[in-house]
Amino acid sequence: MERRGRLRRSVAVGAAMILPVFTGCTGFFPPVNNSGGGTGATGNQVYVLNQTTKSVSGFVVGTGTLKAVNNSPVTLGSQPFAEVVTPNNAFLYIAGQALISLYLINSDGSLSAPSGGAEQNAVTAASLAVSPDGQWLIALDSLTQQLDIYQINSSTGALTAAAGSPAAYPIPSGSGTWQPSMVQVSPDGTLIFAALGTAGDATFTFNTTTGLATSSQHLPNVNASTGDYALAVDPKTAYLYIARSGTNGGVAVYIIGSGGTLNSVTGSPFAAGNGTQSVVLDSTGTYVYAGNRTGGTISGYTIVAGTTQAALTLNPLSGSPYLSGTSVQSLGIDRTGKYLLAAAVGGSPDLTMYSFDITTPGKLDPATSIATDTDPAGAVAVALTH
Repeated sequence: MERRGRLRRSVAVGAAMILPVFTGCTGFFPPVNNSGGGTGATGNQVYVLNQTTKSVSGFVVGTGTLKAVNNSPVTLGSQPFAEVVTPNNAFLYIAGQALISLYLINSDGSLSAPSGGAEQNAVTAASLAVSPDGQWLIALDSLTQQLDIYQINSSTGALTAAAGSPAAYPIPSGSGTWQPSMVQVSPDGTLIFAALGTAGDATFTFNTTTGLATSSQHLPNVNASTGDYALAVDPKTAYLYIARSGTNGGVAVYIIGSGGTLNSVTGSPFAAGNGTQSVVLDSTGTYVYAGNRTGGTISGYTIVAGTTQAALTLNPLSGSPYLSGTSVQSLGIDRTGKYLLAAAVGGSPDLTMYSFDITTPGKLDPATSIATDTDPAGAVAVALTH
């Protein structure tokens, strides 16, 4: 997904998107009545944001197949930038120009707007994340150096600003250009990480009882031509993986210490392809994959533990990097852990699905691909059911 000329993403899972020059206002729409909310998807779905066609497309992930859900694609009210599915698979939130929208996810995976309308809050966000307990939506603000945090109504999906929102974070002078790109909540719910382009990364402690986020660390990039654009946290909240582009780019790996303090492992960053903009871990935490937007490839690695925490290393998988769509920039793993989904803003194709090789663990094999709207649709982000 790109900010001010760069493409960001994210996940799911990683999403990346092109943001326009922002002129939108801040503030809030009144909470809407969602008339009971969504029933929640019972299957295996992926939702793709299309910037060119201003739509969101949903697909059922089958055994090596992708089939559009009913009423797909859904036309959106503005150009979309980011999306996230709640842990209970009932709600899909989409960030657009001065707008966070809510869509209810029905049992067949189709989307519908609440009876009071999809619009929730007049905030422009570069990235969205939901806490593991499903109570909080965290938006990485595109206009101001802050997190906008909302409590999620579990029945309707309506959003209410948290008492401690927004949570501001400082960027020291000389730290590069601020390019808000991606926000992630740690699996244990205690930390929030934000990728900020060439300005580096920000860390927050998070209280899931109150929704209070407190800025705890700024991790600067040492080179102004190096940018961090996507994040992934391992299942034990022990390591942070960063998609890094530019000088000395690749996949950077950091040990997560007390209060979210970050310290690099030996040998990080690990080389990837050109323009690394997205990163995702497989469901077991054994493999990590990075989308290389400039090269149109996906780099894959085996995560190898060392004798010390700092000695963790990434070994390239057989056949890596793997060919993907033009300007691939968002990756996600399906709920079964059997497939990796990749969205490409340049199409050819918009959405590619890979299976994991049965003889060479971790290796990606193309399974199928599909046009998510009129190709190229500007597919910038994937979000998958859990």
